[in-house]
Amino acid sequence: MESEDFPELKNDTFLRAARGEELEHIPVWCMRQAGRYLPEFRESRAGKDFFETCRSPEACCELTLQPLRRFSFDAAIIFSDILVVPQAMGMEVQMSPGKGPTFPEPLKEPEDLQRLKTKVDVWSELDYVFKAITLTRHRIEGKVPLIGFTGAPWTLMSYMIEGGGSTTHSKAKRWLYRYPEASHKLLSQLTDVIVEYLLGQVQAGAQALQVFESHTGCLGPVEFKEFSLPYLRDIARRVKDQIKESGLDNVPMIVFAKDGHYGLEDLSESGYEVVGLDWTIDPRSARIRTGGKVSLQGNMDPCALYATKERISEIVKRMLEGFGTKGYIANLGHGLYPDMDPENVGAFVEAVHTHSRQLINRK
Repeated sequence: MESEDFPELKNDTFLRAARGEELEHIPVWCMRQAGRYLPEFRESRAGKDFFETCRSPEACCELTLQPLRRFSFDAAIIFSDILVVPQAMGMEVQMSPGKGPTFPEPLKEPEDLQRLKTKVDVWSELDYVFKAITLTRHRIEGKVPLIGFTGAPWTLMSYMIEGGGSTTHSKAKRWLYRYPEASHKLLSQLTDVIVEYLLGQVQAGAQALQVFESHTGCLGPVEFKEFSLPYLRDIARRVKDQIKESGLDNVPMIVFAKDGHYGLEDLSESGYEVVGLDWTIDPRSARIRTGGKVSLQGNMDPCALYATKERISEIVKRMLEGFGTKGYIANLGHGLYPDMDPENVGAFVEAVHTHSRQLINRK
């Protein structure tokens, strides 16, 4: 299936906001918009292994499209998981109900790096993601752009050493302090795979890319500048260079370093068009600190969705006034939680569209 065959894009608001252009309304999407808060998602996923679902292009396509049938989101994000990258590198990952992802044999010491594949054939290992993207681009019928994504090197390294989620990340951080060379080796290996993976997603039809650095919060500014930021920069530069060399159209790239407010200035100069923000950052100060160099995405506290619809509308209005209407994509400051009411997600989307139209018309 060649990319020329893709249906024409009807709503490019999200892409234009990423490029900082003037718009009729502010675009909105939600991290984890294809998720357990939707009854139809739970029904589709019932009794199926999580990673088996990830490996089925048909299933990923259906889960990606579900939220678009309910809400007027301005973008879709392919249903997948950041841990498909460690899997492609030869590590086993299981999804335990109620516990989340677990690695039966995490990396403990530097010699364990020998267990990883030295050469990863991304095209064969992760072809199921590429197939899901291509299929979804056709089935989405140009309604909205499709976002591809990856976990960032430090976040993936942390999972691979911790063996799952962690509050302190102390096992992974032990590597940074005790085995800095081995840490850089692993981060470089991850970066190489991620660059290929993102390029493959663009070739498959992804119209934007988001890099999730979910574990920035446990690093200090010094460790961030040594073990996270250089690799984030490297990914943006190499992906953009290779997109150009392949003769493909440039796609906007979003970096989301959760709890990385100390690195905001650096992130705004790291080669990404958009910087995603969590809810701990004040919109106005984020604008000042990024100096108009990038578009911003975020950052309503997901828990605000537990409020009444009227309250959600007020919170959204204040958020939009803080960010301003140019170079801005509305989103949450993290993913949707499973117990959230879809009605309130709809209220969030509508509030963004309504208030942003009013703000733009007032100009």
